[in-house]
Amino acid sequence: MIQIDTEDLTSRFIRYAKIDTQSDPLSGLHPSSEKQKNLSRLLAEELREMGITDAVMDEFGYVYATIPSNSGKENIPVICFCSHVDTAPDCSGTGVKPIVHKNYDGSPITLPDDPTQVISTEAHPYLKKKIGDDIITASGKTLLGGDDKSGVAAIMQAAKYLMTHPEVKHGTIKILFTPDEEIGDGTAKVDLKRLGAAYGYTLDGGEAGSLETETFSADGARIVIQGVIAHPGYAKDKLVNALKIAGEILAELPKNEWSPETTEKMEGYVHPTRVEGIAEKATIEFIIRDFDDDLLRQHGERLEQLAANVISRHPGAGMQFTVYEQYRNMKRILDLHPQVAEYASEAIKRTGLEVKTESIRGGTDGSRLSYMGLPSPNLFTGMQGIHSLQEWISVQDMAKAAETIVHLSMIWEEKS
Repeated sequence: MIQIDTEDLTSRFIRYAKIDTQSDPLSGLHPSSEKQKNLSRLLAEELREMGITDAVMDEFGYVYATIPSNSGKENIPVICFCSHVDTAPDCSGTGVKPIVHKNYDGSPITLPDDPTQVISTEAHPYLKKKIGDDIITASGKTLLGGDDKSGVAAIMQAAKYLMTHPEVKHGTIKILFTPDEEIGDGTAKVDLKRLGAAYGYTLDGGEAGSLETETFSADGARIVIQGVIAHPGYAKDKLVNALKIAGEILAELPKNEWSPETTEKMEGYVHPTRVEGIAEKATIEFIIRDFDDDLLRQHGERLEQLAANVISRHPGAGMQFTVYEQYRNMKRILDLHPQVAEYASEAIKRTGLEVKTESIRGGTDGSRLSYMGLPSPNLFTGMQGIHSLQEWISVQDMAKAAETIVHLSMIWEEKS
């Protein structure tokens, strides 16, 4: 029976959560923030302390490591476990103060540094299932960083278990920690040849037991609006204000559909994420999402037509519309390698959990890794309330994630 040390796991997660690793979408650097390397450097050091001698952080902040095979079999596919070290730009990650609520009793959790932040079972229904667990929260001024330091901690704890339990037979296992997943650059500088794995699993999911084999397909769109500038004191019948046109385009977006706040399940959306400019020139950036690539393309075409209609009302104004690919639904790749998800499902069942196969209304590093030649479904870590002040996680869920990794390592050996 696999017993994960929850006290060691708790202290490990807290250690990682305290390190500010927020990524920066505007820097144009790799990694986008140098501080992400502070955690990556620590992880490589801790892996080496476990006896994983080749653990290293590269110049871009990626961590690569190998747990050697201890099986007599020679045909076991090399598998990889991957999580990202960065936290989202949406909410501060500076000065995180993790708080452990031992043996949670079901009552509302008031965060001490901002008492208006209350984590309750009404607002977080999954919390009802975690009564009796040890719950970790932040203090009310920052996010916690469970996305994805819970995945990092689970992989590290599983690695320690495998290194200290040689009776658990497994093939060669690769560990990969990436920067900048939260800003869509998690695989931008990854070296898959160096990694040398055939199949992968990202640990970046939510409720215990969840196995995600489908993601959104994703595009980005950019509208650059060119106005006509004139001195405002002498602008009558001359000035065409690009900022006002940008406002009109945003106002034309549907109010009751086609947006994140009005869609769910398998519905796609178009979502403005950034506006900047001056009267002469303005830019609006969007993300476009759908599970179906044809519908994704149609969303882009609809957005372009909507913007063109607004521009046509302003003689002298111009528009440049660009759509660019971000990632694609990994289901098409994973369907070609059904054993990857099948083995994950069996591993989850061996922990005593019920498997919940879900579609992600978002993406993971696994989306891109799958299309780069490393089919990679997404496994749970337990993270909840992500990207917010009310983020929380169950230690016992993280332990189940670590246990799942160990079982998966065993299953690949058994079935080879």
